[in-house]
Amino acid sequence: MKITIVHPGDLGEPEICAWRVLLRSSSDFVSPFLCPEFTLAVGRLRADVRVAVIEDAGDIVGFFPFQRHALGVGKPVGAGLTDAQGAILASGLELDVSDLLKACGLSVWEFDHLVSDQFPAHHASCHSSPIMDLRGGFDAYLSEIKQSSAKTVKSTLYKQRKLGRDIGELHHRYACTDVAELGTLLRWKSEQYRRTGRTDRFAWPWIVQLVEDLLHVDTPDFGGVLDMIYAGDRPVAGHFGLRSDTVLAGWFPAYDPAFARFSPGLVHHLAMAREAAARGITIIDLGRGAKEYKDKLKNGEFLVAEGRLARSTPAAGLHWLVRTPLRGVRNTVLAHPALREPADRMLKTYGRLSSLLRRAPVVERDKSTADASR
Repeated sequence: MKITIVHPGDLGEPEICAWRVLLRSSSDFVSPFLCPEFTLAVGRLRADVRVAVIEDAGDIVGFFPFQRHALGVGKPVGAGLTDAQGAILASGLELDVSDLLKACGLSVWEFDHLVSDQFPAHHASCHSSPIMDLRGGFDAYLSEIKQSSAKTVKSTLYKQRKLGRDIGELHHRYACTDVAELGTLLRWKSEQYRRTGRTDRFAWPWIVQLVEDLLHVDTPDFGGVLDMIYAGDRPVAGHFGLRSDTVLAGWFPAYDPAFARFSPGLVHHLAMAREAAARGITIIDLGRGAKEYKDKLKNGEFLVAEGRLARSTPAAGLHWLVRTPLRGVRNTVLAHPALREPADRMLKTYGRLSSLLRRAPVVERDKSTADASR
C-alpha cells in the first residue's frame, strides 16, 4: 500500500473524481464536510491542510484529509467547525493506523465527530447527532414530529402566523447569495456567541473568508446554502450551511433577538426544511450537542465518535496526559443535565457581563490625577 501526502490544491481532477466515487460508494449519508470541495476550500485559506492519498496496486483506495498542528498533533480539516469527520475509504479497506500516521508525519490524530463506523477500536465515546429525516418528504416529517412534539408544532405555527400579523407578511429566501444578508446572519451569530459566553468563531478572519467563499459555491454535489426569512422587509432569522446532493448540514443558525418571543429559529427551520425537501435534500444534520431546539425538531439521529488515533511517541503520551482528562470532564458535564444546565447558566452570565463591559464607556482620567497615581 502506498501513501502520498499532498496539499489539497495539488489534487487533480482524476483524484477529485475518485474521492467523490469512494465517498458515495461507502455510505448513503454523504455529509458535505466529507466532500472534497470542503477540504479544498479550507486548504486555500490554511497552510496546514494536507491530504493522504492511499493507493493499492496502482488504484486509489482512500483519502485521509487532516490538519497538522504543533508537535505532530493532527486534527480533521476544519476541526471545531465540522459535524462529520473521517477518511474516505473503499469499502472493506483496513488501514494500519501506525503506518498511516507515520506517513502523515503525525503522532496523534484527534477527532470529535468521526463517522461511527470508522476506526471503532479507537473510539473513546460515541454521541448522538440529531437529524431531521426528510426521506419521506416534508409532509411526512411534519406528521411524525406532530406525534412526538405536538405542542411544539402547534405553538410554532401559531407564532409564525402571529409574526406575520404583528410585524409583516412572512417571506422566505432559500439559497440566496447576497453577501450583505450573510453579514447580517454572521453578526447575529457573533452576538449569540458572546451573549452565551461561547467563543466567537467569526473573530477569526479565515473563518469569515471561508464562509464567504462557500456562499458562492453551487454544484450538483456540493454547495453553500444561505437561507433567510423576513417579516415584511425585516430579516428575522436565517441559517448558513453546506449541502451535498442529499444532506444539508446545520452549521450557523441565528436570529434577531428582538423577535425572540416569536420563536423565529423554529419557524425558520420548518420553512427551511420544507424548501430543502422540495430540492432533493433528504437529511438535515443538526449536529452533535444538546440543544432544546434540536430535541424539538429531530425525528432521528446518527452516531459520531470522539477519540484519537495515536502512535507510540512521547508527543502522543503528552497529548494523552493533557487532553484525555479534560475531555472526560467536559463529556461528563454535557451528559448530565444537573451539571450541564448550571454550567450553561454560568456561561450566559459571563457573556452578559462581558457584553456590559464592552459597552461601558471609556472614561479618560485627568492627566494630573493619572500622573499622581504612577
